[in-house]
Amino acid sequence: MFTPGTFLDLGSRQAVDLTLHRLVEKKILRRIARGLYEYPREHPELGTLSPDIQAVAKALAGKDRIRLQPAGAYATNLLGLSEQVPARAIFLTDGPSRTVKIGRREIQLRHTTPRNMAAAGRLSGLLMLAFRHLGHEHITPQRIARLKRTLPAKERKQLIKDLSLAPT
Repeated sequence: MFTPGTFLDLGSRQAVDLTLHRLVEKKILRRIARGLYEYPREHPELGTLSPDIQAVAKALAGKDRIRLQPAGAYATNLLGLSEQVPARAIFLTDGPSRTVKIGRREIQLRHTTPRNMAAAGRLSGLLMLAFRHLGHEHITPQRIARLKRTLPAKERKQLIKDLSLAPT
């Protein structure tokens, strides 16, 4: 996953855009969204695979110079707390709100407060947003036990440090 800005050291913006356009026409590259490109991944039985949402989000963050934090059902899925695979991946951001369509899937960027972005990019931030989505009544002993098995000790220490950022 990359943006035209990745290649600005090789030529002018116009030359880079023209080259990317030609590579898309030859089907060497695939244009995911405005300003986002990738090498299409092929599977022998499934054909062309859809792009990885995490890679798209990382490219968007780099392109727009913003921070992103997965939220909602997408956060619970990333942590293994839910088997639901949402059609719309929601990310909280310190940038503007918008929706990016990737084939049949959507990435929704929602502007949020600095407090919600304080733990962005860390597992503790992901965990807080997943718990917020689940709600108190759905945080079961089984889910807590799963997290105890899967969270590394280093991340547990960081989680204790970030506990002051968590809602009640």
